[in-house]
Order: sequence, then structure tokens, then C-alpha cells
Amino acid sequence: MAVNNKPASAYAGRAKEGLSQLAARPNESDANTVNMSVGNITRRPQPAAKTSGIKIRGTGAATKGVMARGPMG
Repeated sequence: MAVNNKPASAYAGRAKEGLSQLAARPNESDANTVNMSVGNITRRPQPAAKTSGIKIRGTGAATKGVMARGPMG
């Protein structure tokens, strides 16, 4: 049995938090906001690659894919 096994009602408020964050994002489904490209011609440059993050454990001899990036927490 899990130690922190709470009823579903304890987690019900979390969905509203996620929906408000989603609503705050710009509408990227509109053709005017999509970053389209044809060949090597693009509407605007791609955002720079994210270089920050934390090194994850258990990668062994891996040389790529050893950093975790994104929302953690």
C-alpha cells in the first residue's frame, strides 16, 4: 500500500491550475503565428537550443542525452 495514497478529491484542484497555464499560452495554431518553413526559407529563426539542465544519473558510458531539461517540480 502506498504511503501517500490520497483520494481523488485531494488532486481535483490541480487540473484547474494546468488549464489556466494552458490558456495563458499564445494561440500557435493560427497560420500567422506558426513558424513555417519551405526548404531553407523560414518565417523566423528557430529559438536557441536550451543548454541548461541537470545531469541525470544512470547514463553509463553515454555521451549524449545525459542532461534533463524542462519543467521539473
